[in-house]
Amino acid sequence: MTMSEPRGSDDGWPADTTTGFIDPVSMEDDPTELFAGDAGTLDADVRRVLVQLLRRKFLLAEKNPAQWRTLLENQQIIESRMHDLFIRLVVDHDRGVAYKQQVRSAELDVPILLKDDPYTQAETLVLVYLRTVFQRERGAGETSARVDIEELEQTVLTYFDPDDYNIARRQQEVRNAVQRLVTEGLLTEESAGRYRITAMVEVVLSTAKLTELEQWLRRKNEAAV
Repeated sequence: MTMSEPRGSDDGWPADTTTGFIDPVSMEDDPTELFAGDAGTLDADVRRVLVQLLRRKFLLAEKNPAQWRTLLENQQIIESRMHDLFIRLVVDHDRGVAYKQQVRSAELDVPILLKDDPYTQAETLVLVYLRTVFQRERGAGETSARVDIEELEQTVLTYFDPDDYNIARRQQEVRNAVQRLVTEGLLTEESAGRYRITAMVEVVLSTAKLTELEQWLRRKNEAAV
């Protein structure tokens, strides 16, 4: 609402006593409520993108093109809302992915909202294999990298403790790991048992982390010999 100038007569009193000092706000200027008592200022589509970013690990341009466009068009305000929660928004335009990071500071008392959801041993081992294949194919000039579930299983099972003879349980762990990575967008199933590795694997597992894990696996295998 805006304060209107008083319309006075020469003697200082309002000339029209039926006119108030405050002009009414037209209905067209009222913010649209999405629900009773709504005090929010974002459009519904923008709110949905904000919720998706907070709920899920990644927002992928390839899988959610409409939400990706909404994010890019409203990135500043979405980023501001997340900063209010001490959460950093990362938008990787080259890979077409957006994700969040918990802000941590030694100088500032930051309440931790995001809880770490670490990958299991099987999920980490699958990631190592996928990242290795992705890096190898990209290094060979390929624009995409694909794996078969049988090939993936056979290789990843060699990473486990050789004294663990419960192969069926390990196979199930690997398949469960694959399903989680499909859900998160690191793998896309193109046909039964055939998966395309997305560039997200580079975000989750950096080159430095991959090298560290590969060295750990090498030492582990050498000790088992």
